[in-house]
Amino acid sequence: MYDFFANYLGLSAYLESGTILFISTLVGVLVVVFPVLIAVAMIVWVDRKIWAAIHLRKGPNIVGPFGLMQSFADGLKVFLKETIIPAGANKFLFLLAPALSLIFGLVGWAVIPFGEGMVLSDLNVGILYLFAISSLEVYGIIIAGWASNSRYAFLGAMRSAAQMVSYEVSIGFVLVCVLMCVGSLNLTDIVLAQQGVGFGVFNGYVFTGLLPMFVIFFVSALAETNRTPFDLPEAEEELVAGFQIEYSSMSMALFYLGEYATIILMCGLMSILFFGGWLPIVDWEPLYAIPGVIWLFGKMLFFFFCFAWVKMTVPRYRYDQLMRLGWKVFLPISLVWVVLTSGYLVFFGKLAG
Repeated sequence: MYDFFANYLGLSAYLESGTILFISTLVGVLVVVFPVLIAVAMIVWVDRKIWAAIHLRKGPNIVGPFGLMQSFADGLKVFLKETIIPAGANKFLFLLAPALSLIFGLVGWAVIPFGEGMVLSDLNVGILYLFAISSLEVYGIIIAGWASNSRYAFLGAMRSAAQMVSYEVSIGFVLVCVLMCVGSLNLTDIVLAQQGVGFGVFNGYVFTGLLPMFVIFFVSALAETNRTPFDLPEAEEELVAGFQIEYSSMSMALFYLGEYATIILMCGLMSILFFGGWLPIVDWEPLYAIPGVIWLFGKMLFFFFCFAWVKMTVPRYRYDQLMRLGWKVFLPISLVWVVLTSGYLVFFGKLAG
């Protein structure tokens, strides 16, 4: 991006390098963030349409063609509502929490590659950066629960913290399995390493012995994003609305924006780690004529459909079942798979790096 502004547009003759770097970074951030926010609005519409289809309803179909503008109408409605802050709440932290939730949902997109070279920040430790960001996302919910000065909100926040910590351990071991196969923490390298890896025909680690790790990652992603059947932090029957109970207007909308931005990020991460990212499913030359961005978006849309499908068909877990699944099922399986994967790679001399 810097080279484009400095050399192609010729700004280096008029501006200092620091100014050009600032402008190029700002434009790069807007190029990533703005489409993500539009995608969030559209994906909410897709979510509601999938729920409606499962319920044998029509779903949103009034505002705009096919109801496409419904999300924007809802956003405008909450924007015009009054923000009510409870009398006993910590005002600064109460308003900071939803902003943090959205920020952490967006900053992860900086390292997501949409094609070879199509990435805002091509970090060598990209996967580590994403893992750190996903760990920080719980802070927005904890702060919201504490600052609301409500027992329901605080209980929801505590549940969310325990849930996210429990499933991040399994996600970490899943990532270790992938990283041992690739030998790099760079997301672009991870995608390129998957070309023809599945029987010499398919692109993606899901077609190899890492299939169980993909299943664990998918279920853990549901828990990380507080989606059904792991939506214990905002269980309506028990906690009314959990950590969101005291929020209204745009502050509540920011939580939803952050949640859906994180869900789409997880869909992108699953596509990149296990399904070859922007590569076609089959390693066949004519399929490479289709732009890689289309392949990536298609895979992300499929995973989001799975998220919505699970939400409408699977009942909520009890809290003890949630913890048992994370610590007594996923953690031992992922640990064993790390040992098996490393043993296989060392025995056959395929250990990358």
